[in-house]
Amino acid sequence: MPSIKVEPDPIIDRLTEVFRTVGYEGATLSKLSKATGLQRASLYHRFPGGKKEMAEAVLAQVSTWLDTHVLAPLTGSETPHARLQKMAMALDTFYAQGGTSCLLDALSFGEGSDLFHDHIRAAFAHWIEALAALVVESTGCPKAEARQRAEDAVLSIQGALVLARGTGNTQPFQRVLKKLPTLLLTERR
Repeated sequence: MPSIKVEPDPIIDRLTEVFRTVGYEGATLSKLSKATGLQRASLYHRFPGGKKEMAEAVLAQVSTWLDTHVLAPLTGSETPHARLQKMAMALDTFYAQGGTSCLLDALSFGEGSDLFHDHIRAAFAHWIEALAALVVESTGCPKAEARQRAEDAVLSIQGALVLARGTGNTQPFQRVLKKLPTLLLTERR
């Protein structure tokens, strides 16, 4: 994910929840206005580019948070298991223990896909690369196998979020987070 320096902003936090819940197309100005408590004119004053600029600001703030709390710990000086646990704890917080949707997923449909495809693709690529590097460091397995494990881990996390949203049960998400060390750090298969 790009390293964009963005300070946390409560307005953007509220916009994030709208985009995360209803996606880009579902995020009407009425919903965005209601969530932020700002009139449409105030939203346009702050975000002259309209809804697209709001979504870009959301992506920038979320990217910064994920860079800091999910990706950076994977390259720390602690043991690979401890670094992976830090990432899992950050994901647990970010996704409200599995109770909220993935913003990248929510923005990947319809018009959002056209507008944000490159950002979404890059975000997943950086996450997979960071996990794969951790796997290589920890297990010594070939890079291709490490990448596959990393993809499987991201797939499991994202799938568990979809399942939690569809069933209202967050336990699969919790199980996936607990199984990450086994999935990623087990010696060569």
